[in-house]
Amino acid sequence: MTLGQKIKILRESSGMLQRQLAAILEIGDGYLSKVESDQKVLRRAHLKTISKTFNYSYEELEALWIATKIYDIIKNEKEGLNALKVAEEQIKYQTGKNV
Repeated sequence: MTLGQKIKILRESSGMLQRQLAAILEIGDGYLSKVESDQKVLRRAHLKTISKTFNYSYEELEALWIATKIYDIIKNEKEGLNALKVAEEQIKYQTGKNV
């Protein structure tokens, strides 16, 4: 699931219109539409507002946001998936954690 998909699910399950959420986030409803269809990405600061608005885990929203950023970097790279695996190993090594 993408961040855009999660935002749309949260918004729709609460009965909120796009324009209402856009007003809360202080962005245009057209921009929010593009966020929900994964054409645009919100600023990280918006995650706290979404978390509070829908009483949803900030950490889960942040993980989806980061995943979107990573995907944007590697989506057109032939070795993107391999690079992702290498990055995971580097994180394990640097933090001493088994991710």
